[in-house]
Amino acid sequence: MNAFRKAILAATCVGSLVTVAAPALAQTTLRAVMHSDLKILDPIWTTAYIVRNHGYMIYDTLLAQDEKGEIKPQMVEKYEAAADGKGYTFTLREGLLWHDGQPVTSEDCIASIKRWAAKDSLGQKMMTFVDSMTAVDAKTFTIKLKESTGLVLLGLSKPSSNVPFMMPKRVAETDPNKQIEDFTGSGPFVFVKDEWKPGDKTVYVKFDKYKPRAEPASGLAGGKVVKVDRVEWRAISDAQQAVNALQKGEIDYIEQPSHDLLGGLKKDTNIAIVEVPQIKAQYVFRPNHLHKPFDNPKVRQALWYAFNQEDFLMATIGDENYIKSCKALFVCDTAFGTTKGTDAILTSNAKKAQELLKEAGYDGTPVLLMHSTDLKVLTNLAPVAKSLMEKAGFKVDMQSMDWQTLVARRAKKDPPSAGGWNAFLTAWITADVMNPVSAAYVNSGCDKASFGWPCDPEMEKLRDEFARSTDLAKQKEIAEAVQKRNIEITAMIPVGEYITPIAVRKNVKGLLMAPVPVHWNIEVTK
Repeated sequence: MNAFRKAILAATCVGSLVTVAAPALAQTTLRAVMHSDLKILDPIWTTAYIVRNHGYMIYDTLLAQDEKGEIKPQMVEKYEAAADGKGYTFTLREGLLWHDGQPVTSEDCIASIKRWAAKDSLGQKMMTFVDSMTAVDAKTFTIKLKESTGLVLLGLSKPSSNVPFMMPKRVAETDPNKQIEDFTGSGPFVFVKDEWKPGDKTVYVKFDKYKPRAEPASGLAGGKVVKVDRVEWRAISDAQQAVNALQKGEIDYIEQPSHDLLGGLKKDTNIAIVEVPQIKAQYVFRPNHLHKPFDNPKVRQALWYAFNQEDFLMATIGDENYIKSCKALFVCDTAFGTTKGTDAILTSNAKKAQELLKEAGYDGTPVLLMHSTDLKVLTNLAPVAKSLMEKAGFKVDMQSMDWQTLVARRAKKDPPSAGGWNAFLTAWITADVMNPVSAAYVNSGCDKASFGWPCDPEMEKLRDEFARSTDLAKQKEIAEAVQKRNIEITAMIPVGEYITPIAVRKNVKGLLMAPVPVHWNIEVTK
């Protein structure tokens, strides 16, 4: 492989909202094209990265990870660990306000943690250690533990989907399986619902009562200082059209420019290509364990021999500078990125796959494979999977749809004949898949698992052991066991790693080195 630049990827409704003041004259506006149109607004209900990005605009977090991945206070002024290691006390900063002018309270935070933890893989595991969460006063609350674990600080600083965003208590008490209808946050921007037009644009304005931390911005931590008055996300699904708009100065920023167009952008003296050190992603195939044919583990195991990573990577990215074949479940070049036990799989051994299907008694039940059509970085994944699966003996019904439709459909447990699904492919950033507890698709807690709903007590036992362990060598041993167990149950299949830079006009300054594309600290100069 040529120079594979090491990094971690940033790249996943109705209601009332506070009325914001009319925009100031001579305002500065950042015009961005994000990787997807925004159609869902609840970052707890879905793991979609565009909704996560929306969440960072309008919500805030109790803790955050800086550029080096170190955990720092964010909404909290300070936190203290109990002497026996079985709890924490958190104290909120002064001056935290919701967008409707009401103060942020401990009760708001407790309700928000509970809603997040009901949906998030790491949060679910964290809550198995929690004995109680109690508001001491309006700005102080405690989390008491049944036994020691490092998951509390790790969970509350989780940088990506699902992010533990804080919401007002009245909003956080919404059933986590239903989408919220009130988008009041306390973050650096306010969502302008009246100007939200899916398929056209999403608008945010600076929250003038937001109180940034005093520390310089670093990663997702530090002072979230907003240096523009307004942010507009423009919905431009055509990659070439977005690049043309950037070069003409009609937009300022493209989150994920198409890799095949980077050469032309690099020649434009008005454009900067920014490779964020934290940007790296892993492509993943996700089978649905609830319905035929993937309710049979041996049928799922055949996929490990049907696939190879090179075909997926070349069909989607196509540039060896930005791709890497890696059979590690927890991503190469990370603490738990082992490839032990994976050497003999992901080899496109159609004969071996056919043998497994025969042993499993596969009866030709078609696999309803969802195909995302509007995200360039994902578009070619399903056609490659279809081709390789058919060579292995699967019958595949590939159904095409835009990404937001896929995101909504993947939450359905109905059989494929009634609007459900059997499989889809997506991408996760390294921060979401770098250990057995954070990786949502490794969660095998049955109904508590993410869409796909794998159910395996042995996997959950291993994840519990990882959560209890504080010894790195022991954690590595457990992570290796998790990887081997995943091959047996096939909760997810990694099909390659890639990076995507950000493209901006050179008058855009202040991009942060973070695993999420955030818009505070950015200046747009003339």
